[in-house]
Amino acid sequence: QVQLVESGGGLAQPGGSLRLSCAASGNIFSITFTAWYRQAPGKQREAVAAITSGGSTNYADSVKGRFTISRDNAKNTVYLQMNSLKPEDTAVYYCNAGRLGVDYWGKGTLVTVSS
Repeated sequence: QVQLVESGGGLAQPGGSLRLSCAASGNIFSITFTAWYRQAPGKQREAVAAITSGGSTNYADSVKGRFTISRDNAKNTVYLQMNSLKPEDTAVYYCNAGRLGVDYWGKGTLVTVSS
């Protein structure tokens, strides 16, 4: 089992920044990738960014150049640095990890971008 706990959500103004954290615990060995998803009210969950165990990253077109995914292996934590936030970034952000063919999810953290 892998447990994922997100933190760092909150209220930000348009153009502002937030950094989300995803702390992993449990059987974290053999995690092949960690990703951030988001779900806005009334919309389907969508992938935002991902990082593999080898360090390769991938981003949704809507966040390229604004969001950066990174990880600290010593802390078993993956981060999502979000800059130049827009109102359309408002959503619940979820951490997702894949290990041995099984997907694990955190409970999410709410990000609200509003003036």
